[in-house]
Amino acid sequence: MIETSRSGREGLLIVPLGDCALLVRFGDSLEDGANRAAQALAAALDADPIAGVVEVVPSLVSVLLRYDPAATEPFRLAGEIALRLSRPAEKPAGSHRIGVRFDGPDLAEVAAALGLTIADFIARHCAAPLRVLATGFAPGFVYCGFHGADLTLPRRQQVRPLVSAGSVLFAAGQTAIAASDIPTGWHVIGQTDFRNFDAARLPPTRLQAGDLVSFEALA
Repeated sequence: MIETSRSGREGLLIVPLGDCALLVRFGDSLEDGANRAAQALAAALDADPIAGVVEVVPSLVSVLLRYDPAATEPFRLAGEIALRLSRPAEKPAGSHRIGVRFDGPDLAEVAAALGLTIADFIARHCAAPLRVLATGFAPGFVYCGFHGADLTLPRRQQVRPLVSAGSVLFAAGQTAIAASDIPTGWHVIGQTDFRNFDAARLPPTRLQAGDLVSFEALA
């Protein structure tokens, strides 16, 4: 394990995974600073690729680098990563408006648990744009955050075996959108016609990490 703390990045870890991957981890839990740091590194690696790296996979608070062990090695990669952390690149944030029919089976329960009427919950949910934290878990699945502490609920205790593509999900201070039929433990609060995944597109996802999403209630 390679540990570094530079430029205010206390606790940054670079962890070898097997003999052909490194994980750059910015925190042990999801919070805004760690997420932004992971996005900034991914952007820097996109702008200035490292020779020998064959894939870069950002997630909520970490970035996975897969590399060709015949072309490079972990300590050299760690040095190259440090250089990019010292001169981060930022992608321009896109802006999107997504219409939601707030008619999900968990909507009333969510509003009640937060001490709100359904109308108040919808208004609060849509009051400010959310930032795309990451895409993943399933193709096109998108995590958006963060809601304030007063709009935060844990996930459901029971997993639904299947929710449909376009389901709008709510939990842990975030809103997520399912782009395919999936099981989920998130609260289902609505449905959207927006689809974030098309295999024929390049890139296949319409929303990118760092983009801003404004949700609006449809009649």
